[in-house]
Amino acid sequence: MKVVHFAGGEVRTGDDIADAVIHYAEALARRKTSAAVEVPALLSDGSVGVVSMLLGPASQLVAVPEPGDDPDVSDATFIVALNSRAALLGDPKPVAGDTVELGIEDDVPQGIDEGFDADPQQ
Repeated sequence: MKVVHFAGGEVRTGDDIADAVIHYAEALARRKTSAAVEVPALLSDGSVGVVSMLLGPASQLVAVPEPGDDPDVSDATFIVALNSRAALLGDPKPVAGDTVELGIEDDVPQGIDEGFDADPQQ
């Protein structure tokens, strides 16, 4: 079980659901867009229900593990759907072997490393 904290509130939900919500919120923020999501959650009366969350660039979410005896909230269909939506927006996870040319070498002033001793033992 994880608690997803956001401005003025919190939602208790399963670990995989919380992780999917955070991943989707990150994908939305990168695209500078938002979406309303119906999230399976543990309600205040102890029952499992659905809560509405607005996710977007201004979302400040924190998912924190919470030990306890509460029933785990799980919904494989929701998790797959949310992860698919995030993937459609572009996945930030790097792939092994990917390289990115930053182009900063030209911005480094000439002679910046003069007097720098790479081996201070000598």
